[in-house]
Amino acid sequence: MSVLYLHFESPEREGRVQKLQKSGAHILVTEPKWPNFFELAKREKPYAIAVDFTHAPSHALETADYLAKAKETRDAALYLLHIPPDRIDIVKKRLPHAPIVTETELSERLVEAEKEAQERAREKKEAAAQARKTARAAKAASAAPPTAAKAHTAEQAKKPPATKKTEPARPKKPAPAGKKARVSKTSSRVRKKK
Repeated sequence: MSVLYLHFESPEREGRVQKLQKSGAHILVTEPKWPNFFELAKREKPYAIAVDFTHAPSHALETADYLAKAKETRDAALYLLHIPPDRIDIVKKRLPHAPIVTETELSERLVEAEKEAQERAREKKEAAAQARKTARAAKAASAAPPTAAKAHTAEQAKKPPATKKTEPARPKKPAPAGKKARVSKTSSRVRKKK
């Protein structure tokens, strides 16, 4: 889980970043200079973006406004920090859905978001494991009947082959009186004379 923190290079930036890192989130720090910050946001896909207004508040407002509307970043949570008192009304009007927070408040929100993300990841992992277990059970169930048929065939193979049953020979009928039976040399059949 990563957070993009946009802040111009300054002495206080490192201390602010350390406060945010205590939340457990991965903090990506860059200056709000076009197009570097936007390329980083597209590549890393952070779940939250924090824009610091300490230096160049007009530039920070334009950057935040662009990020709030851009297709690639509009789904990320947007947080605004250190807005000068004379700019608060303008910022609230242009970015009504972006909360204005301090580093401490942002850290607390990041901790909560990190816990929620871990819980979602755990649930997703459990669901995937359950799906694999169900798939294995279904595969085993569908494979069971052919296995039984193979076992039946194996049992038959173990048995000695059955001998062909022959019917007992029928007794020959005696020839009617007065007619003689003639026996052919090529055939064992008895032919009657007319």
